[in-house]
Amino acid sequence: MIIRTIYNSIKEGLQGIIRHPLVTLASMTTILLMLLLMSAFVGFSANARYIMKNVGQQPPIEVYMNLSSTETDRAAVAEYLSGNSEQVLSYEVFTPEQNYNQFKANLGENASVLDDFDYNLYLPYTFSVKLVDPSYADEVVMRIQATPGVRKVVQEQEVMVFLARATKWVNIGTASAFSILFLISLFIISNMVRISVYARATEISIMKYIGATNSYIRMPYVIEGAIVGLLSSIFAWGISCFVYSKLYAMIMSKISVTSFYAVLPTHVLSIWILAVCAISGILIGAVGSGISVRKYIKV
Repeated sequence: MIIRTIYNSIKEGLQGIIRHPLVTLASMTTILLMLLLMSAFVGFSANARYIMKNVGQQPPIEVYMNLSSTETDRAAVAEYLSGNSEQVLSYEVFTPEQNYNQFKANLGENASVLDDFDYNLYLPYTFSVKLVDPSYADEVVMRIQATPGVRKVVQEQEVMVFLARATKWVNIGTASAFSILFLISLFIISNMVRISVYARATEISIMKYIGATNSYIRMPYVIEGAIVGLLSSIFAWGISCFVYSKLYAMIMSKISVTSFYAVLPTHVLSIWILAVCAISGILIGAVGSGISVRKYIKV
């Protein structure tokens, strides 16, 4: 009985789509436009988080050891960094000689002034640390400063704070935009389905007279809305991926893929767009139709 009910509901839902092509087209167009806007927000927010994450990994935390630090002190710092993979992306250790050579390279033609410089007496061992996320900076710095042998820890504090704050606001903005667009879509779709419900008012009254339950009458509309939403999501996904692929080719023509200003490749972002479009489209169509039937027909 349940299987037959589901089959009839699907059949009625498909027939409803065919029977009212103008309403179906209007509903699909409405959902499609909303999903395109959602896809644009997905692309923007995903790339914003991706770029901020990469940029946040670039300003390294510089750890300066005491000149008198021992190998044990340096091993303690390295042990903490290597064992904290959740917060530390990578780190490098530079010897006094490597720091000396770096200074000379930075001086260029004036490097000869350091020819007689005894780097072992004045230059310390240093660690250059990159984080998984800039929000971890304060905790990591506090832990490193508490390690014996560490003289000071230098970080790009303003950059780290800005990136952490920007990431937070991008997430809040994305969630707010999704919620607003979702509610607007439900409102519009419920009014679209209302027309279809009124067109079938006589048919629904007959079904009620012969004993059809509320859920049996409502289910075809929910399935019809879900199918319309799914079809809209497929079109929205295709259009979004096509447009993004063109934008990606244009942007990346002047930027290296290894640059921290590089954007997400199309094949990565398309998965997120497909998931958002499919879930949102089906929910908007199904829930909008269900609300409309329940509110206006009062079955």
